[in-house]
Amino acid sequence: MGFLDEIMVPFRWLVSAIMVGCHDALSALDMPAASGWTWTLSIIGLVLVIRAALIPIFLQQVNAQRRMRLLQPDLMKLQEKYQGKTDPLSRQAMVQEQMALYKKHGTNPFSACLPVLIQVPFFLALFQVLSGISTLAAQGAGIGAMGRDQVAQFNQSSIFGAPLTASVLHGGGNQAAVVVLTVLMILAMTAVQFVTQKLILARTAVPGAPEPPFMRQQRILLYSLPVVFGLGGVLFPLGVLIYWTVTNLWTMAQQFLVRERPPGSSVDRPRSG
Repeated sequence: MGFLDEIMVPFRWLVSAIMVGCHDALSALDMPAASGWTWTLSIIGLVLVIRAALIPIFLQQVNAQRRMRLLQPDLMKLQEKYQGKTDPLSRQAMVQEQMALYKKHGTNPFSACLPVLIQVPFFLALFQVLSGISTLAAQGAGIGAMGRDQVAQFNQSSIFGAPLTASVLHGGGNQAAVVVLTVLMILAMTAVQFVTQKLILARTAVPGAPEPPFMRQQRILLYSLPVVFGLGGVLFPLGVLIYWTVTNLWTMAQQFLVRERPPGSSVDRPRSG
């Protein structure tokens, strides 16, 4: 077992435990235990549990976005101050003044990435769990909190004729159904992510002000993420695509919910000291 695999063990266990808990609860409500829809709802339940736990982090992200918006005029003045100065001392002084501004406003340009970074190990754990289901089912083994019977159930489950463990690249089951569902989910993820990034850009942009570097990075994400979804979609099992699609829908819904909060509220004010 490699170092990375050892790190992922607790995440695989937690992901599988949440799925099993959701599955058992749905089965107790008389949903068929081996049904693809039962397991699909279990994956959706996994999204809801993880994203609900991340709500405090999301609120910090929103605060950071608003503070970055308030910070932009000062950043633009700083860039004008050092415009054309490329010597090492000027570059160092500019970085130090930027860090002082970030500290004053209680934010930094990387704070918006925190929720995504936290979710990465859970996403990888789900991928590892689902991509190995078929092999484990053939071996009569379990993984994490999923026993061998549940692994066998999941391996046999499908929606619209497409197995949840199948992918476009690796095949499995009704390949036509797998391709159709994959394409539909990629289109949904792309559209949802595009809208979400637009909302983030609208919240952090200052009308009439030049576009700062971190905004250009957000704009690059706006157009590069659809490419990532398109390439990743053919690699990932349908179960992972369901998780990814629902996660993006949750993110978009959160952005809409906080969209109308008036600027100048307490979370927007710079920290003193």
